[in-house]
Amino acid sequence: VQLQASGGGFVQPGGSLTLSCAFSGRTASSYVMGWFRQAPGKEREFVASRNWSGLTTYYADSVKGRFTYSRDNAKNTVYLQMNSLKPEDTAVYYCAAALSRPYADYTLRNKYNYWGQGTLVTVSS
Repeated sequence: VQLQASGGGFVQPGGSLTLSCAFSGRTASSYVMGWFRQAPGKEREFVASRNWSGLTTYYADSVKGRFTYSRDNAKNTVYLQMNSLKPEDTAVYYCAAALSRPYADYTLRNKYNYWGQGTLVTVSS
């Protein structure tokens, strides 16, 4: 499995960015894909994912109402639309993939087997 994240950059507070993560190497429909982020000096934290059935989307409390997770199965790509960005959103954003298993909690970092290289998002005035 290979994951290629892109779309990071520099944006002013209140701005928007859309991150993309392209999945390749296996049958994407068998995998759950999530977004995590890691700010300088902090641990990697959950941002967004869908559950094993694909019917429910989960968000970290800190991004609810501002970030939107979406998935295009035809393109084997997941997206993270980020609006109303704040300086505290500054981090390296990672996409991750895990083989889908019923009832597993895909908000947990340790559920994921594959990680992309990360893309840096900087929010600053």
